[in-house]
Amino acid sequence: MPSIPEPVTTSLASPTSGSAWPLFVGLGLLMLGNGLQASLLGLRAGEAFSGAISGVVMAGFFAGFFVGSVWTVGAVRRVGHIRVFAALASLASITVLVHGLFIDPALWAGLRFITGVCFAGIFVVAESWLNSGATNETRGRLLSIYMMVSFAGMGGGQALLPVAQPEEIDLFILVSVLISFSVVPLLLSATPAPTPSGPQAVALGAVYRASPLGMVGVFVAGVTNGALFGMGAIYANAVGLDLTGVSAFMGALIAGAALLQWPLGKLSDLVDRRTVIALTTFAAAALAGAANSVDEVGGWLHLAFVAAFGGCALSLHSLCLAYTNDHLAPTEMVGASGALVLVLGAGSVIGPLAIGAALDIIGASGFFHLLAALLAAFGGYTLFRMTRREALPAEAQGAYVAIPTTGSSVMIEAVEETHAEQVEIDRTDSPPSETPNISPKPADRR
Repeated sequence: MPSIPEPVTTSLASPTSGSAWPLFVGLGLLMLGNGLQASLLGLRAGEAFSGAISGVVMAGFFAGFFVGSVWTVGAVRRVGHIRVFAALASLASITVLVHGLFIDPALWAGLRFITGVCFAGIFVVAESWLNSGATNETRGRLLSIYMMVSFAGMGGGQALLPVAQPEEIDLFILVSVLISFSVVPLLLSATPAPTPSGPQAVALGAVYRASPLGMVGVFVAGVTNGALFGMGAIYANAVGLDLTGVSAFMGALIAGAALLQWPLGKLSDLVDRRTVIALTTFAAAALAGAANSVDEVGGWLHLAFVAAFGGCALSLHSLCLAYTNDHLAPTEMVGASGALVLVLGAGSVIGPLAIGAALDIIGASGFFHLLAALLAAFGGYTLFRMTRREALPAEAQGAYVAIPTTGSSVMIEAVEETHAEQVEIDRTDSPPSETPNISPKPADRR
């Protein structure tokens, strides 16, 4: 079989150059398909299976996503990024259609796992492709554009939910078409996509000792993200919302995250980041209770509470990632991404499982009850940690960078590279007496 030649043209120069648009168009289409597929399958699973079984089915995606994020790096080294990208996109497109043909929980759990592997692999290659052209000056802008494209795609996917009935095959076909089209601009792009580098890993224990709060927070963020994206549509259907109502509920969660991530992150750059984490977490717990107690589910007040809750809860990952990086040496940050992906992935798998059980035991109200209890407990842990370690001065904190909830290990590495570079710049610009000590002292690691 003849080999497929690799592109040899110049790399991505800036987020506004002509070579950047195929990447963002392709990723936007992919996020449209991903957002629509998650809600569509949640609706179908909620109608066909119990809460616990639905949780197992939806957790399959997050288990596959973690496996795919790790596996893809080696696969790219063996056969090349173009073949891996095209093969996974084709498999993801086929898998979506199989969901619509057979309604079986064991089969669906396996299909969700395969879909998770495929999407993680696609994100690893696409995000490597995107990050390869970033410089110290442009990486922050690239990440910002990627965030906007991700939220717009996920939100747009929810808007597509009412265009056909979930019981029919039409929406499954639409998801398959979106995934298939998403690879066209990426594969025809002249931008080369290098193999992910795979940094030296930092052990879980070392990351925990450096920042217990950060690692626990990333785990809680994983549970929350997995619960919202895996079981959100199931909850909305369980409380009696129609197709448009489910679309509005999921759209409100995503819109809130898109609106609040940046201001919360920038606030955390100015004060003790733990204060922002605690306030955000307690606010999310209170908003979950408020969303659970309104009389008119699906009304404007309910959706306003849902949007505010989504903005707080879905900002937790980026806040805790930034806090963890504040307590790592610049040389440790990128290597720590593997440990943080493992923690996030474990939480993402547990989220749907826990919510599924809560729906069976408590009923639909268990969705927000469980999330409120988890977030309130983490808020209390944050206050406890504030008594165990002195706050870093604001100038010693690295710059906050938001990260998409669907970002792969490559995107987390890109965020940590940005953080590490900013720390080095700050050290260079500061007089020796003012240079912050980012890596924690042994006495602080308790």
